[in-house]
Amino acid sequence: MFNLANNLTLIRILTIPVFVLLLYFPARITCLLAAVIFVAATVTDFFDGLLARRYNMESNMGKLLDPLADKLLVVAALIMLTSLQWLAAWIVILIISRELMVTGVRSMAAERGMVISADIFGKFKTVLQDVAIVPLVLHYSWLGFDPRPWGEGLMLAALIVTLLSGGNYVWKFARSLGQEEETSANH
Repeated sequence: MFNLANNLTLIRILTIPVFVLLLYFPARITCLLAAVIFVAATVTDFFDGLLARRYNMESNMGKLLDPLADKLLVVAALIMLTSLQWLAAWIVILIISRELMVTGVRSMAAERGMVISADIFGKFKTVLQDVAIVPLVLHYSWLGFDPRPWGEGLMLAALIVTLLSGGNYVWKFARSLGQEEETSANH
């Protein structure tokens, strides 16, 4: 149950309060440390999945905790960025709404014995959100480079991919329901 892959996921979850605390006191150094922690946490996401697949460490606990850890980390970052007024609340509302909608769709699908697994759009959405968050967290100008416009542009791109990805999950579910109804009508 607690294997190396799951421990990495738990570490990712445990970094969230530290990340939030650093951003609670925004300054150049705390933002830099928060960005480093955020990047380290997102890198553990890659490694826990790789370890789980390569060394047959996949578990039900990992299947539950891994996407939960991703969502908790991103949502914590988005909420902190909004509270600092470094990111528009409407963007955060749309992203969190999408996450809740996809979770609901996946739950309804699971009740019917269907699995709607993550696809390339969902994976791309996660990477784009993570990449967009880093320059927004860095916030301050560094050696004459202002990361904010990059973060804002990347976040708008992430928002578009996020919404398209959410629509894709709903479409897959609706299509599966249609096939289920067609199959039961033929019997």
